[in-house]
Amino acid sequence: MSNVSQTRGDIAGHPDAPEMRARYSRMLNGRDVVLVDGPVFLVGLYCAVSPWTIHFSGSQPELATHHLIVGVALGLLALGFTVAPERMYGLSWAMCAIGAWLVLSSWIVGTDPDAGIIWNNAIIGGLTFLLGLACAAVAMRTSRKVGREK
Repeated sequence: MSNVSQTRGDIAGHPDAPEMRARYSRMLNGRDVVLVDGPVFLVGLYCAVSPWTIHFSGSQPELATHHLIVGVALGLLALGFTVAPERMYGLSWAMCAIGAWLVLSSWIVGTDPDAGIIWNNAIIGGLTFLLGLACAAVAMRTSRKVGREK
């Protein structure tokens, strides 16, 4: 009978071990975006609840729904940056577009917004845009670093 016992051996002798170590090292070195994951999530969370915090959910129901959807989308982007950063860096520029959209959405989605709504959207949109730029900068720096290593 053959030996089918489950023994764990050292993988140091595996032919792909150096490549796996190098890839793991590149992934850990590219985790500079960790500093941005939390703030992106918090901005998304605030965006989702801001209609009820700023009290415009009753007067601007379309804008309240819009903020809820965009806030959830930002939260999912933050989750994606945390779970699979190497695959999500490309969406950094989309986050910049979402930030710009949030600034403009007061007038496009809402009707006759007051100063509180405009300031709220300007601050949320500006922060989202800046965080998107930070993610994009990290992505470009990481891709250049990986390109030099190859």
